[in-house]
Amino acid sequence: MTAQQWIDRNLPNLNGKVAIVTGANSGLGYETSRFLAQKGAQVIMTCRNAAKGEAAKQAILATLPQAQLTMQALDLASLASVRQFAADFCATHDRLDILCNNAGVMALPYQTTVDGFEMQFGTNHLGHFALTGLLLQPLLRASQPRVVNVSSGAHNMGQINFADLQGQKSYTRWGAYGQSKLANLLFTYELQRRFAQTVIGPISLAAHPGYSATHLFDVGSVDQSTFILQMVALGNRYIAQTPAMGALPTLYAAAMPQAKGGDYYGPSGLMEMRGYPKKVASNAASHDVAVAKRLWDVSIELTGVDYGLLR
Repeated sequence: MTAQQWIDRNLPNLNGKVAIVTGANSGLGYETSRFLAQKGAQVIMTCRNAAKGEAAKQAILATLPQAQLTMQALDLASLASVRQFAADFCATHDRLDILCNNAGVMALPYQTTVDGFEMQFGTNHLGHFALTGLLLQPLLRASQPRVVNVSSGAHNMGQINFADLQGQKSYTRWGAYGQSKLANLLFTYELQRRFAQTVIGPISLAAHPGYSATHLFDVGSVDQSTFILQMVALGNRYIAQTPAMGALPTLYAAAMPQAKGGDYYGPSGLMEMRGYPKKVASNAASHDVAVAKRLWDVSIELTGVDYGLLR
């Protein structure tokens, strides 16, 4: 099946599968949750704002009344919240088949998480690193579990600045976003290497949505000039694809038998901005094994989450 032919209805039956989708109240996370539930998965929709999350759940149930949906609050900018969510999940579920690390923030003015991390690095990378590690045991109890990290074409402008990971010495909103998205890919590939060397079954993959009209742009527009706001509005109207289309690479990575550990999926169109999903390439920096291992160790130190046998 070519990339141009693949759409959501080509997803396999997911009855009996348990999935977690972070940032599920809107955009890519909402569509990912909807499509997984449509195919029979039991989906835990996580959202920072419980009221918005519940509204999103009800919106899906309005069209899919048989959907197996649970909404649970999760703030990836708080390690305490991540730990509480993981503890609650492990107490109520024996396994986890699909973990979609989708939530994120983009191009924010400088601010920090409750734990003192730069907000984009702390939310987009460290929050998901901690979440994945805390859910490792239920993942390992599933038959063929998958971890899917949502990155971005913006990883190409990122670099991991170990001397200033938190942007305290020098900060640009897009530089910090690029660093966090590069970190997503370094984490994906390092996790896959450790899975391959240690256990049989789990795989780690990544995806990116291309240019999709989501609320990320609304948040990233805070404190921007009128010109930038106008450009964002025009881009969303004439260039961006819908969140439903943007979610397809994540869905492909999460469920298709053809997807393999270490794969990266994105849109098939011009400059990977829009189109149906295909396997794509990430830059050389994302494949730097030494940087990935160092980032792994630093992430354990910062979050306090030890991956046990994968450490």
